[in-house]
Amino acid sequence: MFRSVLRRLDKILYFLEDWILFLTVFTAMIAMFLNVTTRYLMTYTMTWPEEYVRQVIMVTTFIGISVAVRNRAMIRIDALPNLFPRLKKPLDFINHASILAFSYFLIHVGLKLVGLQAMTGQVTTVLKIPTVILYSVLPLMGSLMILRQIQVIVEDLTGRKVAE
Repeated sequence: MFRSVLRRLDKILYFLEDWILFLTVFTAMIAMFLNVTTRYLMTYTMTWPEEYVRQVIMVTTFIGISVAVRNRAMIRIDALPNLFPRLKKPLDFINHASILAFSYFLIHVGLKLVGLQAMTGQVTTVLKIPTVILYSVLPLMGSLMILRQIQVIVEDLTGRKVAE
């Protein structure tokens, strides 16, 4: 039951993560292409593409963290487990716990920042996007990281991929 829920959730999240990353990076690339083109062909510089790309980089970084957890691509030092194979399980536990702690930190601090941004009602300089929308990425991605980390822990405990 739990594995089937994780499997369905994995398919949905996999689709959303990949398409959101693709669409945001693609639109940022088009925006910068337009900016460079207008700058050199018409000697006119648009200001909105630079701000848009800056916001896209922030959002894709946090979505990328979730994808990195999913693909087990987080940075880790594996010298100790290679030298002492008995340390693999305890170090994996420490790794899982630290990722879960960071995810909780993202949620906790992100909710505080979202509340602060909602109180102040700030918007971005050029595009006038409410910053509460941008900061809401933090708790959302923290939650997504927890789900992905639970998936990784289940895979480690059972020895089978959730997505199989």
